[in-house]
Amino acid sequence: MKKIVIYILAIVGTLTLPSCKKFLNIQPIDKLTGNNFFQSEDDVLASIYDMSRGVFAKVNETQFIGATGEYRSGEVMHEAQSDLGTAREYVEVLGRNDLLRTIYGPGDWTGIYHFERITYWTGYYQVIQSANILIAKVDGVPGLTDAKKKQYKAEAVFIRSLCYFFMVRLYGDVPYYTDAFHSTPLPRENMVKVLNNCLVDLAASKNDAPWSFGDPALRGVRANRGSIIALMMNMNMWNAGFDKTNATKYYSATADLGKELVASNVFRLLPIEEWATVIKGRSEESLFEFYRSVNYGDQNLNVAPISDMFLHYPYKRPEYTHRVSFAYFRGEYMQKLYPGNGDKRATIWFNEDIYADNGKFMMLKFAQNNFSTGEEDNNPDNTFMIFRYAGEILLTAEALAELGNSDDEAIAMLNKVRLRAGLDGYTGGGGQDLKDAIFLERSRELMGEGHQYFDLVRTKRILSSEWSYNVLTLDKFNRGAWTWPIDGSARDNNPYMVLNTYWTNGGN
Repeated sequence: MKKIVIYILAIVGTLTLPSCKKFLNIQPIDKLTGNNFFQSEDDVLASIYDMSRGVFAKVNETQFIGATGEYRSGEVMHEAQSDLGTAREYVEVLGRNDLLRTIYGPGDWTGIYHFERITYWTGYYQVIQSANILIAKVDGVPGLTDAKKKQYKAEAVFIRSLCYFFMVRLYGDVPYYTDAFHSTPLPRENMVKVLNNCLVDLAASKNDAPWSFGDPALRGVRANRGSIIALMMNMNMWNAGFDKTNATKYYSATADLGKELVASNVFRLLPIEEWATVIKGRSEESLFEFYRSVNYGDQNLNVAPISDMFLHYPYKRPEYTHRVSFAYFRGEYMQKLYPGNGDKRATIWFNEDIYADNGKFMMLKFAQNNFSTGEEDNNPDNTFMIFRYAGEILLTAEALAELGNSDDEAIAMLNKVRLRAGLDGYTGGGGQDLKDAIFLERSRELMGEGHQYFDLVRTKRILSSEWSYNVLTLDKFNRGAWTWPIDGSARDNNPYMVLNTYWTNGGN
């Protein structure tokens, strides 16, 4: 009976451990209700959707995408003349890597954005525990074929691995486990080893996932083989940046996975003129996303979408409080990305004031699926894109360029994205020039999607003023200045837990 009660956690979305120990602060068992868990395929599907909601809950708890993946390298400035302008100054505080002030203040943003929520990893471990239980129990579900059991396990492995990937990029080393009903306190494990463990699991289950589900409503929403490949590619490239001894192995694996993804012919780059279809979600360009739609009444935290910062009237209302955007990308940076060379993204994704260097700037990339009537102070309710085909094509190009003997293949991959944007094919040299061109293309293509800062970190470009307005010294980098603080509650009943010392020492 104790186990039956525990199984309920994957449906109700509140995880627990079968022990009084709370080393990851999981809710106690007496908070759970219900019975007869994992008795049908519907139960399994409910668990899978609940896990996805659990990860989205972390993305939706603050302006997660911008705070973690976009602002910390200093390209974004706040518009002091905007409504509650001082509450948007956090983008510049983040741009100086002052995370302690970002989280704890002083600042008018603290009561609005609650960035301290990023320092809690409990939600990720709740999803991980749910995935572990599903993997352990799905074989006993009546009526499932062996193929279905393998498919559901593959989806659970993906969502578990995605949680570890998110945490590694935020915190560095993290506790790692894959057994169901885990209760033993664990120390943090080396992040490269954590991702390598995930890569082994993903490789073993990758071919058990379908390339597609047939139903267009599930495209990108449920993890498919393309989702798994994308996650594996990103994990390999992260490890290549921190495990230089084995970098060639990671680059080779990424290149092979990218070629497999392209050869599948399941995904495609939509014409850039059809961008609205991409960002609304469930397109042929989506590899994995958290789908949102005003038509379904989906609710986002009002400050969570990155569009909140870079839109003004008529995309945000009422006019008297939205005459300018809350923030803007530096004009100098926009000139670097879009130097007036006919790139269609410059006109489709931005307004005419692309180099405004003030609140007249608007990023229209996320301005679709909009509340279009009434004086509603709401954001466009777009999908939160996690992995997109264009990004993985460019990651393939990067891996091929890093291998050093595949420049022609790398250029061919790069040009797939450039030509879609209306640009001419790349005509520069190989070697570092090509690597830099690919990096810039990822900066352009994935702007606002939460990859920029992590790309700077894994490639070590964060150490160079050529690439970042907020340069980290090598000493600070090695001491973890690129991470986020971990909340002290992680030490509850766990004698092995050590927090990120760079931040416990005051962030200096």
